[in-house]
Amino acid sequence: MIRPMRPEEALACVRLIRESFNTVAQEFGFTPENAPRFTAFAITAERLEAQRQDPRRVMFVCERQGEILGYASLLAGDGEGCELNNLCVSPAHRHKGIGGRLLEHAFSQAQRLGGSRIEIGIVEENQRLRRWYEGYGFTHIGTKKFDFFPFTCGYMEKRL
Repeated sequence: MIRPMRPEEALACVRLIRESFNTVAQEFGFTPENAPRFTAFAITAERLEAQRQDPRRVMFVCERQGEILGYASLLAGDGEGCELNNLCVSPAHRHKGIGGRLLEHAFSQAQRLGGSRIEIGIVEENQRLRRWYEGYGFTHIGTKKFDFFPFTCGYMEKRL
């Protein structure tokens, strides 16, 4: 079941986000030293709570029998776009359609918020993830290299 994240679930969601993004960090060699701003290392309960306080943000989880298996948030922009953040699934529950259900929920939430497109940033070198998003209709729109990341940020969008 996909539903809004409850405030008391923030710490569980932080753990899930860190665990999920840590598999990417391990695969690509990111560490707290070479990528301290990468989600696996940078997300905290305080940061998630600050995001939750933003009235433009919708946070939701995929839960089964009381266990949170996936998380994502959506930030409504000033115009027609919404930004999808931290979509993740517990490594133990991947490849079971949970990510796709979270993504479909994000599409409907973005439309409810008046958005006509969703934007996302990914690790550009993660071609498997890029192909996954392309399978849901996202197109690659550009890249940017930041000095504080040992990877290139890739940007994608989907028109709704």
